[in-house]
Amino acid sequence: MTIRSRLLKAHPATLVLASFLLAIAVGMLLLKLPVSTKAGHIMWVDALFTATSAVCVTGLVVVDTGTCFTGFGQAVILILIQIGGLGVMTFSVALFRLIGRSVSFRQRLAMQDLFSHTPREDIFKLVRATLVFTLSAEMIGAALLYLHWSRELSFFAALYTALFHSISAFCNAGFSLFSDSMTRYSDDLLLNMTMCALIVAGGIGFPVLYDLQSWVRPRRKQRFRLLVQTKTVLLTTLFLITGGALMFAFLEYRSLPTTSSFLHRFLVSLFQSITCRTAGFNTIDIASLSEATLALMIFLMFFGASPGSCGGGVKTTTLALIAAFTVSRVRRQRRVNMFKKSIPTEAVNRSISLLLVSLGVIALVLFMLLVGEPPGASKGPAQGGYFLACLFETVSAFGTVGLSMGVTSALGTWSKSWIVLMMILGRVGVLTFSYIIVGAGVTNGIEYSEESVMIG
Repeated sequence: MTIRSRLLKAHPATLVLASFLLAIAVGMLLLKLPVSTKAGHIMWVDALFTATSAVCVTGLVVVDTGTCFTGFGQAVILILIQIGGLGVMTFSVALFRLIGRSVSFRQRLAMQDLFSHTPREDIFKLVRATLVFTLSAEMIGAALLYLHWSRELSFFAALYTALFHSISAFCNAGFSLFSDSMTRYSDDLLLNMTMCALIVAGGIGFPVLYDLQSWVRPRRKQRFRLLVQTKTVLLTTLFLITGGALMFAFLEYRSLPTTSSFLHRFLVSLFQSITCRTAGFNTIDIASLSEATLALMIFLMFFGASPGSCGGGVKTTTLALIAAFTVSRVRRQRRVNMFKKSIPTEAVNRSISLLLVSLGVIALVLFMLLVGEPPGASKGPAQGGYFLACLFETVSAFGTVGLSMGVTSALGTWSKSWIVLMMILGRVGVLTFSYIIVGAGVTNGIEYSEESVMIG
């Protein structure tokens, strides 16, 4: 059986994983070329790590992007970010449609898994709208960021810097050409609000954006109602951003410079709350934050962005479903209801399974990082020690966030390999991996007579 015939018969989840792995492999080879780095060479594990971080739009780096890579290497990273943010399958389907070639049924199913929770006939229109919105948002963001950097850089340098960070922000990648990310611009209103808007737009989910477009501009004169997923994502996103910003401002009230204005404190708190949603940029030194703030950021990174977006994590809808499930059980209700709609039991069960499996995977990878702990690392690079730093790094990789307490570059080959695996798992999705390992079929299994056990 040829490779082509195997791919045609493969499950959509396998196609999605294979497409990301192929992009990572190609990116690693390109970054390994002497022309990609200023020193002319880079370790294989570092090339693999950087390519994975770019394709999985994570932003964790083992070498500084601005000083280590040449213009060619940075262009490779930027292309990998764009491909990884939208998904390799999205580009392949769009290319096939552009040149007039037919799209296989398996590819359509893969698109269905990436962009929609229910079968829909307008999947190609959704893909086209995704590409158009992405390019439009990135161009607008680049224009606004150019207004900022044109004050300190030359025309071409400002244009390139604006374009790089606009694409990186919209794709929730977190790669920056500056060694301190956005720390030097923590009080700039234009840059902060532009970056925040790009991050939210890229992390809210393309199905939600498509649904909002149909609601604002209905094709028919009949009334268009937003889907439950759209309402859930918008409400949960607003809650996480607002709550995260308020909690950050409260927890870091004393640590922020006393000379800072109210606007500066507001921008710092808002930016960190939004960037924890899988973006990876920062306007404050993460290692200097208190343990309570770091715990808050771990919570935000764990749930991450929304389904069908550029971001990773367990997703906002999972948090909403688990919260609704808890409320329904407290009220002794059999069904989970949201916005006057009953959620399918299968969706609730999947959210609980996703939460438990994700926690188990994070615990496993955290243990593996601690096993490979370098000598003297127990003292830690920041508050909380090496354990908290590794936990932060693991959740950041799983949520494809890219924030770090400063241990990424100090990791050995063993730990880097586990972080690479974690980034791939976080971007492709735990459920996608479960389909590949155990299959997507549902079986009733064997049923025996019931017998209760004590709990609580």
